Amino acid sequence: MRIDAQSPGGDAGESGLLLLQAWLSPAFPVGGYSYSHGLEYAVEAGALPDRAALQNWIEGILLFGAGRTDALLIREIHRAVLAQEFDRCDEIAAFASAFRGTSELALEASAQGAAFLKALIAGWPEFAAREPLRQWQRPVYAVAFGAAAAVAGIDARQATVAYLHAFCSNLVSAALRLMPIGQSDGLACLAHLSKTLPSLAHALELTPFDDIGASALMVDVFSMRHETQYTRLFRS
Repeated sequence: MRIDAQSPGGDAGESGLLLLQAWLSPAFPVGGYSYSHGLEYAVEAGALPDRAALQNWIEGILLFGAGRTDALLIREIHRAVLAQEFDRCDEIAAFASAFRGTSELALEASAQGAAFLKALIAGWPEFAAREPLRQWQRPVYAVAFGAAAAVAGIDARQATVAYLHAFCSNLVSAALRLMPIGQSDGLACLAHLSKTLPSLAHALELTPFDDIGASALMVDVFSMRHETQYTRLFRS
């Protein structure tokens, strides 16, 4: 049986799912493995002694930190792209670039955004000419991802849940390299966090974009201290 790449089959939902799996795979070259979102200093400071503490830490980021803000950014940029409000897209991109508490968290977001856009265009060159992607050079990761999802016709909620799951996976992967926990602990932590994501996405669908904000203060504090940490495995 010969399968032609142009052969009909599947539907838009399946195509979107395959794109999300590709874009959020650890093999997709955004460099996520080199960032810990302040987690490295949290371990150094003794704030994360075990799996339960790690689980609470990441859940706090989802509910009160970058997880919440990134989800709102994805939803808003997705809406603006579908509405062809490209001036609004640029406003969201500029706002997101300024919406980081520390220099390392800003680097984490912008460097991954630039890498995502570069890899996206390399694999899917048709995206290079699409608004607003063609204008951007170094967008924040969540904004670049949300815009690409809209251009590809991927549902905003599905994209948000997948993005947050990948975010959690990256932090758990970092923790496995930093903490005295094993793969089973990491999987248990990720399984627990996965249960939070659908309800969080639903709650944020009801949240006006003007209510965007974060209150994960210790993440920002540990991120700032990480800048001068003596030995480091991660860039943030």
